[in-house]
Amino acid sequence: MTASPVSLRLSAEGGEDPAELEAWRTHVRAWVAENVPADWRARMTGAGDEEYVAFQRWWMGRLREGGYLAPHVPKRWGGGGCTLAQQVILAEELAHAGAPQLTVTSTALYHAASTLLAAGTDEQQARHLPAILAGEIWTQGFSEPGAGSDLASLQTRARREGDRYVVNGQKIWSSYATYATHCLLLARTDPDAPKRRGITCFILDMTLPGVQIVPIRQSTGEHEFCEIFLTDVELGADRILGAENDGWRVAQGTLSTERSVFVLEQIERLCVTRGRLTADVAAQLPALNGTPAEGRLRQSLARLYAETEVLRLICYRMLDDLGRHGGAGPESSVIKVMFAETLKRVDELGTTVGGLDAQRLRPHTQGVNWESGDWMVDLLATPAWTVGGGSSEIMRNVIAERVLGLPREPGAA
Repeated sequence: MTASPVSLRLSAEGGEDPAELEAWRTHVRAWVAENVPADWRARMTGAGDEEYVAFQRWWMGRLREGGYLAPHVPKRWGGGGCTLAQQVILAEELAHAGAPQLTVTSTALYHAASTLLAAGTDEQQARHLPAILAGEIWTQGFSEPGAGSDLASLQTRARREGDRYVVNGQKIWSSYATYATHCLLLARTDPDAPKRRGITCFILDMTLPGVQIVPIRQSTGEHEFCEIFLTDVELGADRILGAENDGWRVAQGTLSTERSVFVLEQIERLCVTRGRLTADVAAQLPALNGTPAEGRLRQSLARLYAETEVLRLICYRMLDDLGRHGGAGPESSVIKVMFAETLKRVDELGTTVGGLDAQRLRPHTQGVNWESGDWMVDLLATPAWTVGGGSSEIMRNVIAERVLGLPREPGAA
């Protein structure tokens, strides 16, 4: 893969030599080729949870040794300390090599680390960042049964008693909470304030008395997601990230990590999956030669090819905004909707082309989101992408009202 337009643009804006950047790409590509196990998918097919977590820790260690772990985190904390252009190159190379994703530690490495860097005190950073880079697992306690897409409606309460807070409530869809030592927790500290102004972000120690974790069995047979029940859990004021009642702003920064180079890697991986789909379609075309079904199949594939390329280009624009202004523009909301919907259509077409055989659930690669290599397993996993991090319906409202300036729909009379 040669230089992408966005890596060249970012290198120019950052004063980096394009030749040095391409040399860095060559170095990354060679390291990936040498260190990604060719049989890792086969080894993780049908693997149990403990075996998968151990493999994730092993891969995390390899990335750390190579200097590629958490490229967005400064080197003084154990991260890669990479420029934005270097992060883009690393994401592209890992995706195109089919390298394992760090699913178990992604909340720690992306959400928690980025939040600590943006809102944590010096003491909080010193306590938690080295541990995260050493492999500590975190989960996220944002969503609730009655507060998912409308996150600001959360009801988990943190009542102040002297220099401590007593927390009661329930969280849901917390990834890998059974293995987590800490949780980024949102709780309501001022029930009388407007709903976005009475929320505080806490660092929750998952071993504290009153914390109960209940795994949720998924349709794919896995239980990545969990419920967290909090009963009279006591937290010190030093566990607050940011300021009291400023948790909504902190949370928006946490969620913005999903609108970064992390998104580009997901899109590049989707393009790799598109290549697998193209091969499956090509295998079916001879039997459909000249029939209406052939035309429909070609059109469906062409549409998905165009959509994934447009998605990639919009992501380039978002990263350009990130490089120039330090934050993502409205493209991030468009990407969220487009990625989820395109991913779903890719897996639907793959399952259709595969026929009845593709609709059988088989032992599959553990913990790879939508990259299991089994069309039906991936299809069952894709609806979560249209809901998590803001449902497609909510994101369309965001685009309509905040980007296009359209009037809000009138409320119920």
